[in-house]
Amino acid sequence: MELDFTSFKKEYEKYEGLFAEILKTSIKYLKIKANPIVSITIVDNEFIQKINNQYRHIDKETDVISFAFLDGCNDFDQVLHRKGNVVLGEIYISYEKAMTQAQEYNHSFEREISFLFVHGLLHLFGYDHMSKEQEEIMFPLQETILSLVKRSNYGSYSID
Repeated sequence: MELDFTSFKKEYEKYEGLFAEILKTSIKYLKIKANPIVSITIVDNEFIQKINNQYRHIDKETDVISFAFLDGCNDFDQVLHRKGNVVLGEIYISYEKAMTQAQEYNHSFEREISFLFVHGLLHLFGYDHMSKEQEEIMFPLQETILSLVKRSNYGSYSID
């Protein structure tokens, strides 16, 4: 597993270990045999709004955007379940949007940023929520992974 972490501000770098733990937990839970390579970048609202507008044609900020490099791959499941490196894609999270949503949902910032990373990561693993059936698979899976990370008591983070 490889996590390529980038942030606009030095203070965001403290979350790299948390993201690595989430990635490790997700790989184990989903029984992924490949060695995934994931890029995560923590950005501000202005930057994510530009990405959202350029790639989704929605001119407003959003909380998380992921770019799955294996979208459209015919043997996606086989790629994830055989040994070897696989570059899954990129995840962008707006630090400002995550902070606002944590306050709106009345939970910790660590819980919100963890949720957004899991959400983006599941998209890279091929999950989606475009239909009710897909939602019924992806959304509970997000919570399961978060609960596994929470139980591991990773570092000093509280993802309650």
